Amino acid sequence: MNLDGYLARIHWGRSRTPSFETLAGLLRAHMTSIPFENLDVLLGRGVRIDLDSIYAKLVDARRGGYCFEHGTLVQAALAELGFAPVAHAARVIMLRRREDAALTHMVLTVSMAGRTFVLDPGFGGQAPLVPVPLDGDIVRDGGDCHRMVRRDDEWVLEAQIDGTFSPLWTSSLQPAMPIDFVMANHFVSTFPTSPFVTNLMLRAFSKRGRVSMMDRDLTVRTGSSVERTVVGDRCALRSILSLDFGFDLPDVERMVVPSVPDWK
Repeated sequence: MNLDGYLARIHWGRSRTPSFETLAGLLRAHMTSIPFENLDVLLGRGVRIDLDSIYAKLVDARRGGYCFEHGTLVQAALAELGFAPVAHAARVIMLRRREDAALTHMVLTVSMAGRTFVLDPGFGGQAPLVPVPLDGDIVRDGGDCHRMVRRDDEWVLEAQIDGTFSPLWTSSLQPAMPIDFVMANHFVSTFPTSPFVTNLMLRAFSKRGRVSMMDRDLTVRTGSSVERTVVGDRCALRSILSLDFGFDLPDVERMVVPSVPDWK
């Protein structure tokens, strides 16, 4: 792990002391600097989640990734800085029932000063930019509100959406092994009905604001302002990647998105 290279990638030049301020600052810096995206799955390249491959993609190539890539990279960086991050597997229940959701999400916890905090650098659009404590306290960050609640003997991350707290994922928060994520990554990147195989999902923070894209639907949030547009073709998508995501990927002009069969 080239810690200096990673910290330069997320524009972090402040304290490296393992304090809560460092933890919170690094999480925000990571999430606002490295985007969420599943382009390699749709391009048929596959996704490797060993640390060397992740570093080469997210740091050296200045690309983005999804939860296993973000979580592994943040976990390695925090460990280098003297924290003791623990990885956990979670079920995403934002759009489905718990019994229909496999353990296909990766989150971290860090314990310090008698408290435990959840970090979720790779969830995408609704993810908290701040550590969320395991005590039910509501964490407010600008217009975002999150909390961890105990339900059915598990921990549930909830986000306030349109004025109501809604569940994002649920987890026992038992420590997970690296092989658990190898299996989960294979499933989400290859199973025919996986959302990552059938849909385009992007999120980044740019000069325009918080930019999210699901298939052809593009949303740009700046403060309380929300602008929604439909992306017409793959050439326009390539321009958005360059403008808001910080990288150019010519191959997207030939990318197949099963949920958008009429893209030109």
